[in-house]
Amino acid sequence: MSPRQRHAVIAGAGIGGLTAAVALHHRGWRVTVCERAAAPTAVGAGIVLAPNALRALDAIGFDLAALDDTGAGAHPVPAAMGLRRPSGTRLSRTDTAALTARYGRPPLAVHRAALTAALSGALPEGAIAYDRAVTDVGSTGDAAVVRTTSGELAADAVIAADGIHSPLRTRFFPDHPGLRHSGETAWRTVLPVRVTEGCETWGRGERFGMVPLADGRSYVYATAVVPEGYRPADLRAELLRRYGTWHDPIPALLERIDPERVLQHDLYDLAGPLPRLNHGRIAWIGDAAHAMTPNLGQGGCQAVEDAAVLAHLLDGEAGEDVPAALAAYSRARLARTDAIRVRARRAGRVAAVSHPLAAAVRDLALRATPARVARGAMDDLFDGFALPR
Repeated sequence: MSPRQRHAVIAGAGIGGLTAAVALHHRGWRVTVCERAAAPTAVGAGIVLAPNALRALDAIGFDLAALDDTGAGAHPVPAAMGLRRPSGTRLSRTDTAALTARYGRPPLAVHRAALTAALSGALPEGAIAYDRAVTDVGSTGDAAVVRTTSGELAADAVIAADGIHSPLRTRFFPDHPGLRHSGETAWRTVLPVRVTEGCETWGRGERFGMVPLADGRSYVYATAVVPEGYRPADLRAELLRRYGTWHDPIPALLERIDPERVLQHDLYDLAGPLPRLNHGRIAWIGDAAHAMTPNLGQGGCQAVEDAAVLAHLLDGEAGEDVPAALAAYSRARLARTDAIRVRARRAGRVAAVSHPLAAAVRDLALRATPARVARGAMDDLFDGFALPR
């Protein structure tokens, strides 16, 4: 008699949830992804997949060539990626060739819609159930009972990938303090123009970034220190006021912005770590598990790592005891993801300083740091992914 096919229910069809679904599907699991949105959407901007995330995608058997079939594609981060002042003066420069030599490959800049489309395309037809939100999870002892807006599902494992405001996190960790506002908001969009190089520019309490994408467009973003909930009445005027006198090509990019296509989100992270990333047959991944600010570019990358480790531990005989496998996942991931969450918070504080003297000291320190030292500081991020033995 052939063994029974195990079933995983994933709450959320974001990058983490879809990566977990692909990883488990490749390992013989039946997967059901419950997504509260009514239909697939192309909402989103860009994401840079760092070398650690690329290795994790390799580990689950996901072929990055699938990105080429989505129409938006992937593109290596250009050699001139680095930091500048608003005047255009360079603070640091990162050479893609040096990154490749150190980590085996360069980062890839991808439109989020391309990545989610490629991951969705790697799943069997019907695996994603749109307009179906997970509302609660119970247990019968040998299975989880997943309650959704369209009825109940039985599952061997439940993956909570339900985002930064995770209802399942709130349900099972009611004493956790929840989210902390970073003091910043972020604007993000994709423009139909290709910048020649990627960079992030740091002012005083303000930042502006640009990354070229493969299809001739550019991912651009900006952050500012503002009160929580701040929303300008005239977005274009606000962005021009803040960044319109900064170095080229920022003014020209601002002129191309369509306010209707700009996403604005206040930036949050978890106020503290969860006590664990599992509860019985449930595991939390991505923002639901360890929401972090985007200052290190690791939020989505850590979700991909989560998915690869989780699928590895649920694979084969070692994963037959699902609660034990999910507890092992928590032990494997909690310390790393929380350390990166804290590091991202600290990096954001440095980047967002607004006092002129503090900003001058910060900029001087950046210019004085040798490139090899700056690259070495990223080793624990970019070289830190490994599957547990």
